Amino acid sequence: MGEGDTRPPFRYTFRAMAAVHELILWTDERRRANRVARAAIADVLRIEAKFSRYRDDSVTTSINRAAGLAQVAIDAETAALLRYADRCHRLSNGAFDISSGVLRRAWDFRRRPPLVPTSDEIAAAFAHVGWDRVEWNDAHVRLPNPGMELDFGGIGKEYAADRAATICADHGVAAGLVNLGGDVRVIGPRPDGAPWRVGISHPRVDAAVIGTVEVRDGAVATSGDYERYFELDGRRYCHLLDSRTGWPVDHWQSATVVAPLAILAGSYATIAMLLGADAPAFLAQHRVTHLLVRADGTVVTASPSSARDAQVVVA
Repeated sequence: MGEGDTRPPFRYTFRAMAAVHELILWTDERRRANRVARAAIADVLRIEAKFSRYRDDSVTTSINRAAGLAQVAIDAETAALLRYADRCHRLSNGAFDISSGVLRRAWDFRRRPPLVPTSDEIAAAFAHVGWDRVEWNDAHVRLPNPGMELDFGGIGKEYAADRAATICADHGVAAGLVNLGGDVRVIGPRPDGAPWRVGISHPRVDAAVIGTVEVRDGAVATSGDYERYFELDGRRYCHLLDSRTGWPVDHWQSATVVAPLAILAGSYATIAMLLGADAPAFLAQHRVTHLLVRADGTVVTASPSSARDAQVVVA
């Protein structure tokens, strides 16, 4: 494939992690593209099977089933995700906590009619939250109290996007894009050198964008209050729960972050939602391009001076 190649890319869609995903690959022939796509998709499915809390045979289920009992042996990949989860916990002052999934025992976002849990119900679930209580190292992990759980959902999909992009690049793909349910990892610029243009979903208008990001390499991820929520008495309660309080966040409608890796973009976007008014300072400290939508709908954008290859355009 030569520079400036205008042939259309090969596109693949597949389903995993309860969402539809897409690969866009520029290669010199379909047979090669098919081979690369099969390898990338297979690894996404592997990661889903390994870390899903919905599967009886996953690592996550094994860890959670042993809560209050024995330690569970883990491999290097699982240990690396735990280290990253620990980093996110520290960066967010405890707001990002992969043990906080148990709060769903109090908050049911599918219930109809919707119902805000009582303080006692939140407290009962909150008693099982606490990453700082988890005993772990590179070889084992143990949840010390019965009822505790880990949930890799906050970083697993983004990790899978990075893995898929790495596999594509290792197979010689110099231009491509991995889109896992809206978390996008770019593999180099388009063949003509132009950036990819990634739309940012409008948090209040279906099928509309509130802005776009032009990026030649790296990742774009958005976290928002519109994915799972209910409204009651004029207030929106979303699925993003602050593990320090047990209550949904309400400062931002959405947070979009551009970073070198999808796992960084995704976790930083989630942390921004959790940190509320402190989000702009956090994102500035980590020197990432971002677009934030306040609760009143106003937009805040910023790009560090070093981010020449990532520009945000507000619609």
